[in-house]
Amino acid sequence: MTSLVPRQPHPGTVDTAGSAEQVTEAWLANRRLSQHTRAAYRRDVGGWLAWCAARELDPLRASFLDVNAYARGLEASDLAPASVARKLSGLSSWYDFLTKLRAVDHNPVAGADRPYVSRDHSGTIGLAPEEVDALLAAADADTGPSAARHRAVLTLLADLGLRVGEVCGLDVADLGYERGHRSLRFIGKGGRPRRRALTPAAAQTLDAYLRERAAAEGTPVDRLDGALLVTSGGTRIDRHAVFRLVRRLAKEAGIASWAKLSPHSLRHSFATTARAEGVPLEDVQDAMGHADPRTTRRYDRDRHNLDRDPSYTLAAARARRNAS
Repeated sequence: MTSLVPRQPHPGTVDTAGSAEQVTEAWLANRRLSQHTRAAYRRDVGGWLAWCAARELDPLRASFLDVNAYARGLEASDLAPASVARKLSGLSSWYDFLTKLRAVDHNPVAGADRPYVSRDHSGTIGLAPEEVDALLAAADADTGPSAARHRAVLTLLADLGLRVGEVCGLDVADLGYERGHRSLRFIGKGGRPRRRALTPAAAQTLDAYLRERAAAEGTPVDRLDGALLVTSGGTRIDRHAVFRLVRRLAKEAGIASWAKLSPHSLRHSFATTARAEGVPLEDVQDAMGHADPRTTRRYDRDRHNLDRDPSYTLAAARARRNAS
């Protein structure tokens, strides 16, 4: 295993001697992250360490030139610029942690040439509202012992625009009632507490699934606990199963782009349709759990329409004032 030992230990600092894996786990434990994000960051750092090992490069002595070479190699492998940027972002956070531990003098990723990622672009294949309807109809027509769970998963993705990791991470205890609303409380991306209202359809599909699950387990619904959505074996569903489910149902629904869809396609469509229906940007941002409104704005496909130029609104207001 790769050893991470400070070149010039400083008195009173945290001892970073040990394997890269141990340091990575300490870094992850120090941050409020979802399990999915932890796994992604772990893979990202592991990929960098493997690249360094293949070149007999000490990661503690890496420079921004080494990081640039690594990034260009990722790009040459046809990895999307956004994916390369995400990997470098995780790696930069890892080096920031090592800098605080005084294991390195500086963060080599800070000076690296990161790929440009336009906030107006999303690599996700979205769905038109009619295609989402067709996908939900395919879920309603699904048969078999897991059909009720499949309908619940698809409805949560479509009606609430949740991330796939958020859906998989839900617990029975996250369901509740608040001021006349059926609700979900959960921990979202970045460790932030989230609260969402369930649509009638989402509540109905979840209730039907939980009744079926309770009957199979021979227990009352109000005694169910643990993961909200479980496999036939009782384990929490995983994101890979949800990916396969979305594509299978999309193919059955006759959606041409089925082979390129992902659970995120439904999240993308949730935001796009909400903006097209006139939901205020800040409300969509809150529902999506975006820390930066610029992330939400890229889903607003009509934002560059000149009909929405604010100059028209100001001119109309001036005309009303002058007419009075």
